[in-house]
Amino acid sequence: QVQLVESGGGLVQAGGSLTLSCAASRSISRIDANGWYRQAQGKERELVASITGGGSTKYAESAKGRFTISRDNRKNTLFLQMNSLKPEDTAVYYCNLDGVVYSDTGEPIVFRSWGQGTQVTVSS
Repeated sequence: QVQLVESGGGLVQAGGSLTLSCAASRSISRIDANGWYRQAQGKERELVASITGGGSTKYAESAKGRFTISRDNRKNTLFLQMNSLKPEDTAVYYCNLDGVVYSDTGEPIVFRSWGQGTQVTVSS
């Protein structure tokens, strides 16, 4: 299986920036979906940004123009650069990775993994 470890959350003032990172525990043979979600208190989890295996990106309307998703395949790490942060961006941010890895015996393993979540708090 694949474990995801997130980092980079914290407390920032409105207008500030943060960069979130999500490191996978191993290299991925095929990436089907890779993205960042967030869940604010009392609300459902929502997609913030996603990137395909080929590098195509998609953003929630609230993130367009302010957030940038990227991935370093050599380091098996996903990033979310967040600029011009607003108090409404306050939430726990989770990374997600769906894909395929191969076992030691060469068997393909389809997996879906989530990070543990990192808190982002934007003060007004």
